[in-house]
Amino acid sequence: MLAQLTYSKLSHLLRVCVNKPSVLGTGTEMNTGASCWLQVKRRQRSVDSKSLAERQKQQMARSLPKQKSISGVHQVLVVASGKGGVGKSTTAVNLALGLIANDPSKSVGLLDADVYGPSIPKLMNLKGNPELSDNNRMIPLINYGVPCMSMGFLVEDAAPIVWRGLMVMSAIEKLLRQVDWGSLDYLVVDMPPGTGDVQLSITQNIPIAGAVIVSTPQDVALLDARRGAEMFRKVLGLVQNMSIFQCPNCNHQTHIFGSDGARQLADTLGVQFLGDVPLHLNIRESSDRGRPVVVSSPDSPEAAAYRSLASAVVQRLQEVSG
Repeated sequence: MLAQLTYSKLSHLLRVCVNKPSVLGTGTEMNTGASCWLQVKRRQRSVDSKSLAERQKQQMARSLPKQKSISGVHQVLVVASGKGGVGKSTTAVNLALGLIANDPSKSVGLLDADVYGPSIPKLMNLKGNPELSDNNRMIPLINYGVPCMSMGFLVEDAAPIVWRGLMVMSAIEKLLRQVDWGSLDYLVVDMPPGTGDVQLSITQNIPIAGAVIVSTPQDVALLDARRGAEMFRKVLGLVQNMSIFQCPNCNHQTHIFGSDGARQLADTLGVQFLGDVPLHLNIRESSDRGRPVVVSSPDSPEAAAYRSLASAVVQRLQEVSG
């Protein structure tokens, strides 16, 4: 019969049990009644907490923007890192060029999402303002067969971009939605370092096929790389940049930033290790000249490392989408 009672009736009955000994007796029976009452209250609090958490989750889901694909873009790849200075932009540029080098039939675009410190104009040797199409969209600047868009095309080279969060997110929205990319198999997005407003805005607004996390082998960089990896649902894998230095005079090899740190982190996170990229003078010099190593020295071991990375990324994309 108790099973048919409502919660309020059961609560009333238990209160009577506690306050009126004559109903159930005294001593042990009194303690039993009080214990039952406390257990019921605890269960009710647990139910209320779970219900509140579920309501909050539903409200947050309703408030998030709905993801919308970028017109003409088949797959979006983001290249990210937890901190700056690990070679993320250089990796993004050579990854885009490596994808084309491996399969010239593929069309690849490059979006510089680092609003405060755009690097793509320098790395891709591009200058000037984008023109507007008939439907009032910006036309990307093209070099080495890769259409590129960057905030660096819209401001002066030395002009500081001192913007608050809302202005930055508005700029990102324009870079995502008001660019005429044409038809692309891949759009490689060079993300800013860290895990801030820009990363959040991009991951919430567009479907991302996968994320490539770049890190050096040193412990400090790996800590931030782990934070960066946790931000994305689909992590294709980790790249260990500046993995080894070979002296150009004696060919002696040195692990300046440590060895295999990113490989070990990939194992810890349960994600793929995509490969090593060496610390080499040729990569730095070619990047500074605006002639990335994949196009300036296609037969070099450094270019081969980036082409191998591009192959690993494509393979992971097939595994994730399959």
